[in-house]
Amino acid sequence: MKLLAYGPLAVLAEFETLADVMSAAETWSAAALPGVVDVVPAARTVLVIHDGSLDVGNLITPAETIHVGCAEHSVTLQVVYDGADLEGVAQACGLTVRAVVDLHSAADYTVAFCGFMPGFAYLVGLPPPLHLPRHNTPRTRVPAGSVAIAAEFAGVYPRESPGGWHLLGHTDAVLWDSDRTPPALLPPGTRVRFRPT
Repeated sequence: MKLLAYGPLAVLAEFETLADVMSAAETWSAAALPGVVDVVPAARTVLVIHDGSLDVGNLITPAETIHVGCAEHSVTLQVVYDGADLEGVAQACGLTVRAVVDLHSAADYTVAFCGFMPGFAYLVGLPPPLHLPRHNTPRTRVPAGSVAIAAEFAGVYPRESPGGWHLLGHTDAVLWDSDRTPPALLPPGTRVRFRPT
């Protein structure tokens, strides 16, 4: 881990793996370290925002010694597997459409981090047979609620936007609601299951 000052009220911790990021983010969030205002994970970094009183030495402590555990939050999303790329994913992976749906919906996912747009969660846990690179040319319009995969991630588009992921289906779940606390249905650390309907 490498720690970098990120302005007067933040520290950026750089890691080599996403697993290390997830462990540190969960640990530091659960530990409620004095002075910490927010912990924001990304693909290889964790931004720790503080009020100026943070003892940076607490971030160096190995995760297993300060881990106190946090309440597990889980969400099950109902999915209609009718995505524009479902058949293409099956062909690219050498599987049947039914096998793609079964693999995708049987997996246990965890939100590693959020980004791209409010409410967009990057989920880890996608079975390796479904790992495909993003489309070379993104779509200009991906409908809100689209359930998608790219590389080792699964995700759901919170609103209509451009996007380059493979579309497997859709859900009616509201991923972002500014009147909800928290606004994101799937914050980092959330366990997620997809259930075919």
